[in-house]
Amino acid sequence: MSQKIGLVGVGRMGANMARRLRETGFDVSAVFDVNQEAAESLAKELNCAAAADLRSVTALSEIVITVVSDDKAMKKIFTGGLLARAKGKLFINCATVTPEIHVWVEQKCEAKGASSLDACMASSITQARQGTLYLMCGGKPEAFERAKPVLEKLSSALRYLGPAGRAAQVKALVNMVMNANTAALAEGLGLGAALGLDLTMLREVFSQTGARSGVLQTDGEDMQNREHSCFFSAAHAAKDSGIALKLAKQQKLNLPLAAATKRQYDRMIQLGLGELDKSGIAELTFKGRKGAPN
Repeated sequence: MSQKIGLVGVGRMGANMARRLRETGFDVSAVFDVNQEAAESLAKELNCAAAADLRSVTALSEIVITVVSDDKAMKKIFTGGLLARAKGKLFINCATVTPEIHVWVEQKCEAKGASSLDACMASSITQARQGTLYLMCGGKPEAFERAKPVLEKLSSALRYLGPAGRAAQVKALVNMVMNANTAALAEGLGLGAALGLDLTMLREVFSQTGARSGVLQTDGEDMQNREHSCFFSAAHAAKDSGIALKLAKQQKLNLPLAAATKRQYDRMIQLGLGELDKSGIAELTFKGRKGAPN
């Protein structure tokens, strides 16, 4: 593979994407993270540059993949040197941010003679490592075509949804529904526990009836066993539900379930549980747990 790929944001998702690209033959040229130690460790593992600054990532790369936390972080990197020497470069942005930020990034890139694509991920750390992400893309069709050979190695499902911002809208709805399902599952299992039901039996019944959902498979056993190692944090769940609620407000829609779910995740943050996995919302519903009422 001839194109050099740089990555900005090499936490658990970004680092595993970098590893996947390297093992599938791509030239990972540089990595950058605000956590310099993490970037240096990954650079040593992949035998690439640990860029000292954002300018260096772009200078060393033809394609730059960004995996940062929120709108503020996206604005910071794209005004903090990432667009220096950007002419002809492609920026693939994988963060869950507001649709407006993706449109803003595209405008900034085009002003520098570069292009951008939003590639929103509906998957987690394991899928990033295995190259089985579900990726939803938005931007110019030519940017998508240029990114396709890279993204196909990272995903098992790749969808082009339209102009910049469109994929972010869809991703916000995916996470809104996922978060509400997670909260509902926690309440169902919490009530089952209070009734003295066998929760393994209850999960099996859920899986065979209308209570079946994806989060039942990913989070149900963890809720039962209080195993909340983080794959998708409660803090991120709160942020993403907030993005969907902002979209709803713009459309003058009332989404009471989404609003109630966000309040639950906000409460986790207030209780110091924000860095638990989203399955940790069960701590608010099971009797005797930290956030549950007495």
